[in-house]
Amino acid sequence: MQENSTKKIIFSGIQPTGTFTLGNYIGAVSNWGKLQDEYRCIYSIVDMHAITVRQEPAELRKNTLAAYALLLACGIDLTKTILFVQSHVKAHAELNWVLNCSAQFGELTRMTQFKEKSEKHPEDINAGLFTYPVLQAADILAYNADLVPVGADQKQHLELARNIAQRFNHKYGDTFTLPEPYIPQTGAKIMSLQEPTQKMSKSDENPNAVISILDEPDVIIRKFKRAVTDSEACVRFAEGKDGINNLLTIYSVVSGKSVSEAEKEFDGKGYGDFKLAVGEAVSDKLKSVREDYARLIADKAYLTECCKKSALTASAVSQRIIDKVYRKVGYLTVK
Repeated sequence: MQENSTKKIIFSGIQPTGTFTLGNYIGAVSNWGKLQDEYRCIYSIVDMHAITVRQEPAELRKNTLAAYALLLACGIDLTKTILFVQSHVKAHAELNWVLNCSAQFGELTRMTQFKEKSEKHPEDINAGLFTYPVLQAADILAYNADLVPVGADQKQHLELARNIAQRFNHKYGDTFTLPEPYIPQTGAKIMSLQEPTQKMSKSDENPNAVISILDEPDVIIRKFKRAVTDSEACVRFAEGKDGINNLLTIYSVVSGKSVSEAEKEFDGKGYGDFKLAVGEAVSDKLKSVREDYARLIADKAYLTECCKKSALTASAVSQRIIDKVYRKVGYLTVK
């Protein structure tokens, strides 16, 4: 990726914990490719975050390479964008420690996701789980990112990153850019097909609740046919119609039509016709992703080389920030 100082920097990361869902794709990944011409994009597969929950090592390695291939299949262009694996760039761990010393215990205790994950994994409430929002801050601040694509559930963590950066700047002088949220206007949050008041999640134990972006067409259509709706049998976006609202949002994003256009299209039609149309539209949208992924994952030598080159580029960019931070806090330089 060629640097261009006139473009703002966007940073985002995604965990390599299984195949991306339709929610990941619509809410984040599909937008990543669209941003490449307007911004300097830096994207990371955050495998360091992944181990806050116990992982099978071989599975984590496999999922990390698969996530890299998936992101390329979803439109990431390595001539425009830095796409790297987090653990390949030492600046993240180094900056994490310095920023831990600018984070406050009290503000970390208020992080909603720590509370949720602690309840979900009571057998392993580790220190990394408690402090990983600081690592998220390091991810962002290591590149002085201007913007961070966030969903509603990540706003709190971005605000923490801003607070830590402000605190550091106040103590040591102007160092970090204060990152702003970048929130897509449509489809920012895709809900479960079976529990439409809850976010679609890779970890959902009900396979019918989640669309994987690598699901075959017949699987996608079957899941949409089973999607929870309501008894009104009217395709319209309204309060109390969570299932239909979710399906209308999905259909709007993948078809490019507005919600009102979709409502008119299915006026007088039943839910069966509507759910079939949504399933077919999603399947068609994901066809190229499935095909490109199959081609990429079969060439592991190419993927490994891409990872190496991108890590070197990300390291060169982030090292400038690390050197500046180390001087500011008073570390002795022996270069």
